[in-house]
Amino acid sequence: MPEQEDHPIIFFDGVCNLCTGSVQYVIKHDPGRIFRFASLQSDFAQKILSKFDIASNGFNSFILYENKRVYTRSTAALRVAKKLKGVVTLLYAFIIIPKFLRDAVYNFIAKKRYAWFGKKETCWLPTPELRALFLDSAVLSS
Repeated sequence: MPEQEDHPIIFFDGVCNLCTGSVQYVIKHDPGRIFRFASLQSDFAQKILSKFDIASNGFNSFILYENKRVYTRSTAALRVAKKLKGVVTLLYAFIIIPKFLRDAVYNFIAKKRYAWFGKKETCWLPTPELRALFLDSAVLSS
């Protein structure tokens, strides 16, 4: 797992259109290719997240695994935004808002995401060029 330790890993709901759209946005705005990705539905996610007593079977959180620590919901999203290129980095300023308020907004959107953005029957498949950024077999074999 040494290569994975060198890169922050984003765990996402692989069937959620909003979530996969967010992953595609991150890939587009991460020219240094620092991030790696894995769907929450994967065995890989289950293995990593179980070490932190996080059940990944709810699929309702955006999770960032970085420097052997786990960040969830709005904190994870803001930490990712901070590392991207472009104006999206300005979103990190919202980190000053108390977590319970940020996460309330996050949770509201998470509950409505399938209704608003839709859901796929299977996990999104990255292009062959992007497959090296994905660490789980669920995304690669769906």
